[in-house]
Amino acid sequence: MRIIPIDTVDVPELADFTRLTDVALRRALEPAGGLYLAESTKVIRRALEAGHVPRSVLVHENRLADIEPLLTGFPSLPVYVGGEDVLRSLTGFHLHRGAIAAMHRPPLPALEHVLAGARRVVILEDIVDHTNVGAAFRAVAGLGADAVLVTPRCADPLYRRSVRVSMGTVLQVPWTRIGEWSDAAPRLRDHGFHLAALALAQDAVTLDAFAARAPERVAIAMGAEGDGLSRRALAIADTVVTIPMSHGVDSLNVAAAAAVALYALRVRAAGSTNRTGSDT
Repeated sequence: MRIIPIDTVDVPELADFTRLTDVALRRALEPAGGLYLAESTKVIRRALEAGHVPRSVLVHENRLADIEPLLTGFPSLPVYVGGEDVLRSLTGFHLHRGAIAAMHRPPLPALEHVLAGARRVVILEDIVDHTNVGAAFRAVAGLGADAVLVTPRCADPLYRRSVRVSMGTVLQVPWTRIGEWSDAAPRLRDHGFHLAALALAQDAVTLDAFAARAPERVAIAMGAEGDGLSRRALAIADTVVTIPMSHGVDSLNVAAAAAVALYALRVRAAGSTNRTGSDT
């Protein structure tokens, strides 16, 4: 790697890290430019372990020693090192995790590749909040589901905030984008998946009842914040499943609902377990 000290933001090569809080700018620069951002040493490590290739790295001068061991295999990689004031001026926020890498996006795998051997899959339909997308991926990774599918209008799982909230698990969990339901649902069924829509409905079965007799392969669809799943998703589902709620609460946050549903199905699939854990 090439260590490049910086004391100004007027360096064209730093464009990957300009105004990271500007969502419109990042949408133009990252997906269209084939990039995503991995923030923190832990997330950068997970990206590299997944085989992703860095284009450049920005690191606080006090954290260079933490990141150097990860980058020894990239002799020509530019690593920009600066102090707090320069980094804040460049990115628009305090880089409290010390390092951020611009990574080349890997090509999305084919749906058939993602579904091969999978038994539990989560489908995120039109989720617009990057935090919820990242939290859902973390639930999938932590509770043993096999893959995530995202619809065309779902927020980008590789957006910086999604990656950070997921604790880098978005870089580990197999995922891809699917087309509209008219195309996706038949392809899921061709692979033996039962399509379960997590929603409030008069004819819904409770999660407990569904998990007690869960099919071998289940794809759980969950919808956007506020409106929930689309009418098309509900109409095409094999079963509508609901999580019973108390105290007048209608529903859970989408990421929390994913965790509850996956845990119920995990117990059914793998038997009871005494293992618990947290990562704060």
